[in-house]
Amino acid sequence: MTFDDYQKQALTTAVTNPDPLMDKTIWAMGVAGEAGEVIEKWKKIVAYKGGEITDEDKTELGKELGDVVWYIAVLADRLGLSFDEIMQKNLAKLQDRQKRQVIKGAGDNR
Repeated sequence: MTFDDYQKQALTTAVTNPDPLMDKTIWAMGVAGEAGEVIEKWKKIVAYKGGEITDEDKTELGKELGDVVWYIAVLADRLGLSFDEIMQKNLAKLQDRQKRQVIKGAGDNR
């Protein structure tokens, strides 16, 4: 499955808000909300379980990560962006940073 294939299938389960700005806002907030759920689960692993990650933790984290990807796929569509293209450009950017040894640097345009 390609990223674009995933994006097309994700869209079949997305509900559109008739207000274009609100529609995009809901998807953007969904990305942040689901990312928050990932970090909340991670916090509990670190704070209460001494960093021990169980199979159940992995399953639950996987569900939340899937939700993050789903929201990103739909938001990208709403912005007219191809998920495949986003991922390809991201890898190219990171590979270029690694080649120039600025992968650990600060700032977006390094």
